[in-house]
Parts: sequence; C-alpha cells; structure tokens
Amino acid sequence: MPWTPEVFTAPIAETLRASANDAVPYYEGIMADQPEALVGSFAAQQPVLDDPRSGHLEGTAAFVSFVADQAAWLRERDAVVENVALTRTPTRTVEEVVLRLLADDEGGRRVELPVAVVGDRNPDRTLKAIRVYHSMWPLTGGHHVREPLLPRDPNLVVPDVVGEYQRALAAGDLEAVLGTYEEDAYAREPSGGEYVYRGKEKLREVYSAQFANGGGIPLEHCTVTDDGVRCDIEFNSVSWGVTEIPPQAGVAVYERGSSGRLAGGRIYDDVEPPPVSDTSAG
Repeated sequence: MPWTPEVFTAPIAETLRASANDAVPYYEGIMADQPEALVGSFAAQQPVLDDPRSGHLEGTAAFVSFVADQAAWLRERDAVVENVALTRTPTRTVEEVVLRLLADDEGGRRVELPVAVVGDRNPDRTLKAIRVYHSMWPLTGGHHVREPLLPRDPNLVVPDVVGEYQRALAAGDLEAVLGTYEEDAYAREPSGGEYVYRGKEKLREVYSAQFANGGGIPLEHCTVTDDGVRCDIEFNSVSWGVTEIPPQAGVAVYERGSSGRLAGGRIYDDVEPPPVSDTSAG
C-alpha cells in the first residue's frame, strides 16, 4: 500500500482511504488515473521503481510513462485485483495481491499472477522506492532472469522460526525444513494456481524435489520486514544445490501460525530450477 491518500483529489482519496487503512493500494492507485498523485507520494517527487516487466526507472517522466502503460496493460487484460496480505512497519510495507487477468499470448487464457509490492518509506510516510516482484511464467510460459535489486546485508538477523527455516533451506535439511511448518501449513510457488502445496505430505514431496540437486538453496538476505505475524525477506538467489545460478532477485513471505511455527510461505521470484546434476558420477 504505497500511495498517500492526501495527494489524490478528494473524492478518490476518501473512497480509497476507506478500504486501505490510510494508504492507497498499489494497483488501485495506478488505475485511479492520477499520475501526479503517485509522483507526489515520493520524497521530493523523485520516483524510483523496479518492475519485472519494465525494469528499473527513475524520475518523473519515466514514471508517468510507466503508470500510463501499466494502467493500459491492466485494462486490456481485464485485470481483477485480489488482496492477500499486508506487512507494514514504520520503514517498509509489503503488499501482496493476486492479479487475475488475461495472459500475454493470444489464446485468451485467464491466469493467476501473485504479486508482491515492496515500498521503502520515510518517517513522514513519503516513499523512497518501490520494488515489484512476480514471476513471468503465468503470463508468458517462460522465466526471466532478474538481476539483484539490492545487495546482501551481512548484518541482518532473521528471527525465530523463520531463521530456522532459512538455515534448514540453505543446508538442504528436509526434516528440519518440515519441522518449521505446522501440520496443515502450505507453501506457494511464484506461479500460484495449482502450485500450492498444503500439509506435511505435500510439503515433503516438493522439498524433496527441490533438494534433489545435491544440496540446499541458500539465499542472500537483503531486507527483513517483520510485523510479528509475517516476516518478509528480500533476497538474491545465487545457487541451487550444487549448481551456481545467475544471481536473481526475489522476496519471500513467511506467515506464523498460532503455534509459532510457519502456517504458510509465499515466494515471489522468477528463478528456474537447474537440471538435476548426477552427483554420483566419478
């Protein structure tokens, strides 16, 4: 929820504020046809944004052009926005939605696209930067290597069960990974839709497949946003098992259940698993 209601014209601001907890959701703001309000949400009116389809952009002219193109793209594809969750701290928000829209091909397919929108904020609520994360697979049927947006922060501390999970994931320790989840927990891949795995049996299957390349999946942690319920980690993926991969940006959201274990995990990246190596050769 990055946009500031006060910078919109009064009727739209009141309508949006009523459903947005004093902030305007990302896609609703874009579809409001008030690009000057979106620009005004940034500190010193200097927009900075990274988007999987459009790349990195800075400055008012580039941003206004992006907003117009994005609004047209959403309308052409008859997009419907479904809210999933919002993680909010004084310095950052992570807004999760699912877009239901027509794919980029000409087959008329209606697809589900999970999206996470990260907004860095100043104390006065103005924006520093927005980073949008989603896979290209639901739209095009292919993956797109997305270079890192942020550097690794060696001073970050990932707390409690989320830290346990990260260590187990990096080590490829299947039982330790499963131990961080509640019995009826789920994991959702970036493509959403059918790629949701609920319950320990399904989780065992998917993580066994993910660890089949001779090891775990270590991540470079760049930011941590934690509101006590959800812990969100922006990361760079640099290797998968024994295979080094081109460093790629992503964000993961881990939701704690009443037990303190993980009730769900949602990933937003476009990393394609490498072919399984034959580690027994030689």
